[in-house]
Amino acid sequence: MKKHQWRANTLPSLVTVGPVTLWLLFFVAVPLIYVGVMSFCSLDQYYNVTFQFTLDNYKRLFDVNYIKIYGQSVLIAFLTTIICILVAYPFSFLIARTKSKKKMILYMLVIIPFWTNSLIRIYGWKTFLGTTGWLNTALQFLHITSEPLELLFHRGTTVLGMVYCLFPFMVLPLYTAIEKLDGSLLEASADLGAKGFSTFFEVILPLTASGIFSGSIMVFIPALGYFFVADILGGGNSDVIGNLIERQFQSGNNWPLGAALSIILILITLLLVKIYQKLGGDMESLGV
Repeated sequence: MKKHQWRANTLPSLVTVGPVTLWLLFFVAVPLIYVGVMSFCSLDQYYNVTFQFTLDNYKRLFDVNYIKIYGQSVLIAFLTTIICILVAYPFSFLIARTKSKKKMILYMLVIIPFWTNSLIRIYGWKTFLGTTGWLNTALQFLHITSEPLELLFHRGTTVLGMVYCLFPFMVLPLYTAIEKLDGSLLEASADLGAKGFSTFFEVILPLTASGIFSGSIMVFIPALGYFFVADILGGGNSDVIGNLIERQFQSGNNWPLGAALSIILILITLLLVKIYQKLGGDMESLGV
């Protein structure tokens, strides 16, 4: 009887959880373990990976040239995050406070870019900003400039591409946080004589801080690894950590070093998520 009851209770759970567990095991756990093991491997004289334990890959992470790229990565990610907050906050507030059918239109303007591959859209920006692109053509046609401007292959262009790609990741958590605002609190603030700026900084901003922080994590972390944006729009002049990893696995043919860099990026991600959790953030807003 107990055996039959055990089967009745266990089999449904295995059928429900089993496929998900196997999926996570083979497509998340195993690759992470493989990358972790690879980060401690060595290279022979022919650049073949040998499973000989070494810490040299992690020691090389402190190379001066790499440290410069770390700093540049953090700067680009920080600028991208700040610009996304400044642009996305009023847009998210507008969506959350719109009651008509226009709300769905505004929301779809954020979702529609996800329907197209980001790589294709970044190439569109390269064409638009090129010396023979639409922007330079329009500027010369209007006699604003006498010759094409070199708009590509700058750090600012890389930040522009990052903002364009990651903007929706800031809007969605901000929209969720702003929509949860209790309207009675805003009315009470107005009744007590608080003006617009006072209400915003003392009521609205503190209550939506969770959305700002979760959106910042969702923007900052990918900005460290979006190597294709830095390659296409930055032209190698504004590398991020993702560029280092990509080159080690491709042209550098140094998989152990690339794996070590990947592990560091994963640890940074886990650290930021842990800080967010400690501050009382909702993990569901990060998709965790």
